[in-house]
Amino acid sequence: MRRVVIAPDSFKGTATAAEAAAAIARGWRTMRPGDELVLHPMADGGEGTLDAFAAAVPGATRMPVTVTGPLDAPVAAHWLLLPGEPATGVVELAVTSGITLLDPLAPLDAHTRGFGQAIAAALDHGVVRLLLALGGSASTDGGAGALAALGAELLDGAGRPVPSGGRALARLAEVRLDGLRRPPVSGARLLVDVTNPLLGATGAAEVFGPQKGATAADVALLDAGLARLAELLPGTDPTTPGAGAAGGTGFGLLAWGAGIAPGARTVAETIGLPGALHGASLVITGEGRYDGQSAAGKAPSEVVRLAEAAGIPAALVAGLVSVEPVRAGFAASASLTELAGSGAAAVAEPLRWLERAGAELAAGWTDPVHS
Repeated sequence: MRRVVIAPDSFKGTATAAEAAAAIARGWRTMRPGDELVLHPMADGGEGTLDAFAAAVPGATRMPVTVTGPLDAPVAAHWLLLPGEPATGVVELAVTSGITLLDPLAPLDAHTRGFGQAIAAALDHGVVRLLLALGGSASTDGGAGALAALGAELLDGAGRPVPSGGRALARLAEVRLDGLRRPPVSGARLLVDVTNPLLGATGAAEVFGPQKGATAADVALLDAGLARLAELLPGTDPTTPGAGAAGGTGFGLLAWGAGIAPGARTVAETIGLPGALHGASLVITGEGRYDGQSAAGKAPSEVVRLAEAAGIPAALVAGLVSVEPVRAGFAASASLTELAGSGAAAVAEPLRWLERAGAELAAGWTDPVHS
């Protein structure tokens, strides 16, 4: 009997990581009902991180909290309390200040205040360690909103608080940190899947602003505001890889005292994926789009790395495959777009085609032990 570990990321906008893992497993069982399947939904530190932890960590508790959303409307969110010691809280930016919470988008005025409020709620509960999932943000405010929610004062030339959002950062004259809450005693780790700096051609505004609805003029305004914030927050280097994550929230929370950690690697370690691979015959991972960026810290690249360390093969399932998976170390792959006949068809029924992908991989798979 084979043991197959199924560890996909979410297929953003169509299926959560847990839904994707379950669908792939259903398909696999239609062809190989006697195999042992172990589901470990993954994440890379962005959208879906809370769900990945909740599915993989027994005893994880969702802690409800109502926060100020990215455009001030209340959002019913939650953070996750992990069992054991040290008391660890996981807070995900996407559920408090994420781009999916806005329609239409508001690139100049969206903010991260709700993310800071959720962090404060975890601190109030008494956690001594924080994992902060950055990704899926609606804003480019450099984490200013989160800092304000944690007690920082961001003031204009008249000593008045500046409005929330990236638009107002250019008006900053002073940042007071006297009332800023301290990070927890065992530290705060920023889970990121990008290495972008805060400013410039590869920075938060230029690279990610257009995805949030920013025009060229908006990007210039936002980048200038981030530069002003960088001038006023001492001791933090805006060129630090990952400082540009989540619209510069990485930079703001580095100034708070957090440290950056690779998102997918930290998630994998926390959910016990390395141990689950020992003795397995195969691991299946996946994501919505497998492209040139996937090798730079995304969940599939981390799963391949762990598979190589465990001496087992890895297979890929993706909505769209635009680079050659074999070159990245995958022994087999399945594209939902190819199985469904078009991208539109795959998006319309993602679980159907994820199940089909699981069946196709199972039908074609022969491992060395059982060949």
